Amino acid sequence: MNRNDKSKKTRRGEEALGAQNASAAEKEALPVGEEEAREAERILSEYKRAKANLDARVTDNEQWFRLRHWEQLRKPEDRKIHHSGWLFNSIVSKHADFMDAMPQCTVLPREKDDEKEAAKLTSVIPVILERGNWQSVYSDAVYAKLKTGTAVYSVLWDPEAEDGLGDIAVSRADILNLFWEPGVRDIQSSRHLFYAQLEDNDILTDRWPELEGKLGTPSADVSAYLYDASVDTSKKSTVVDWYYKKRVGGRTVVHYCKFVNGTVLYASENDPALRERGWYDHGLYPFVFDPLFREEGTPAGFGMIDVMKEAQEDIDLLGSELIRNARLSARKRYFTRIEGAVNEEEFADLSRDFVHVSGSALGEDSLREITSSPLSPVYLTVLNNKIQELKETSGNRDFSQGGTMGGVTSGTAINALQEAGNKLARDMIAMTYNAFSQVCTLVIELIRQFYSAPRCMRILGQDGDFEFPVYDNAGLLPAAQDGVFGMEAALRKPVFDVSVKAHKQNTFSRSAQNQDALNFYQLGFFDPARAKESLACLELIDIDNKEKLVSVITRNGEAYAARQ
Repeated sequence: MNRNDKSKKTRRGEEALGAQNASAAEKEALPVGEEEAREAERILSEYKRAKANLDARVTDNEQWFRLRHWEQLRKPEDRKIHHSGWLFNSIVSKHADFMDAMPQCTVLPREKDDEKEAAKLTSVIPVILERGNWQSVYSDAVYAKLKTGTAVYSVLWDPEAEDGLGDIAVSRADILNLFWEPGVRDIQSSRHLFYAQLEDNDILTDRWPELEGKLGTPSADVSAYLYDASVDTSKKSTVVDWYYKKRVGGRTVVHYCKFVNGTVLYASENDPALRERGWYDHGLYPFVFDPLFREEGTPAGFGMIDVMKEAQEDIDLLGSELIRNARLSARKRYFTRIEGAVNEEEFADLSRDFVHVSGSALGEDSLREITSSPLSPVYLTVLNNKIQELKETSGNRDFSQGGTMGGVTSGTAINALQEAGNKLARDMIAMTYNAFSQVCTLVIELIRQFYSAPRCMRILGQDGDFEFPVYDNAGLLPAAQDGVFGMEAALRKPVFDVSVKAHKQNTFSRSAQNQDALNFYQLGFFDPARAKESLACLELIDIDNKEKLVSVITRNGEAYAARQ
């Protein structure tokens, strides 16, 4: 099962959390019915019209990334335009920077009593993400962020996972399928949020028999990418996941409704157990937006392709003309008289040693070479300048890809130049870390709400061996505090912060860290007799893994003092 099918399966399974067993009389009085679904479709249509320009830009950028942009830009009478991969190379290079700095979370407690639970969450969250193939999800999201300007993560509870036990599903959501209130900058400020997907009619009627005869032309459609294969949508319908917020008892709750063609399949507000509580206890929409370059008035952003496409267009046009001129100059062509005396077939056949002519003499008027004037070198300079412009605009300089100029060969020097030239990449990655922190926060809240049954987790212990602890949400539930002056205290809910750092680092960074460790060894930092001096020096130094180094030196010093 691929990730898209899994995402659909997750959303199809959401309604299983609250089975609706209301009688026919009760169904007539349900808060969310066909009339509300039709009103939601009307709002969805408004949101879709407001988002039309963004959808068009997203689909257009995908063509640029696939080097298919000239299929849209070129007119039928235009000559062939040669594609160059400078834009594509910039995108994949930036993608490599993101993958080198894949995020990893550390959960921090806000109160001392929650330290043990924070340590457990730090070990459990990577296991949950790994089960959902997080590396692939992150890779796809980064590509979407670079190409379209916005990556979107969905953090949902999948009740059908783990053989019905349920688990958290973190996946990438396609921004073409998402619709929000126009003019809001924070997605959580939107009054409604829709996620629409096409699904096969036969699968829908098999799951919901009440849809029989109601699935025809979709009442709502979504934009789609230009695929190489033909995708038939005549036997599909648009299934809409509708999230909306309401004020209940002085707090804001988020509700969820699934409908298709005006027929409500599930609505949390129709479930008595969730009517006051809401769909998710955290009260947030289960989507996290990660824009590249923010725009005002929208949670989405614009991407690298929007910045580079004009330079890429100039490179393709100028490069095509240079190639055309080179081909004309490299290939000899001739004028020949219609009544000329030269056998053209024999002349064009380079394997023949003799070419027959008629008449007593071969004159210049029978066959004449067509001369082609080569273009001035200034045009090649202009092309190179446009290439350099694209590289500078995207921050994809030679050092970023390991290339060198000026005879630089030292690994340390290359690493220093890379670090200086990667300011743009580090800034982009920092914003992705912020989005990942929000993802982890939603994961913690879903653990708090749904991990009521103990489950086994496989985690890597500090000694390098696997451990298999049993984990549930007991440590996350609100607990009573000790009262003062005989008064009953309120319940305290453990609250955590999420710190994010890079999980992996590039080769040069690791080499530099390894060299730092060797330098500390040579300077005597690991000499137990000099532990105090070493620790004093480390207080003034800012390096990675400083805590581990301090811990090692402290243990060595304590062991040495005990032997004296």
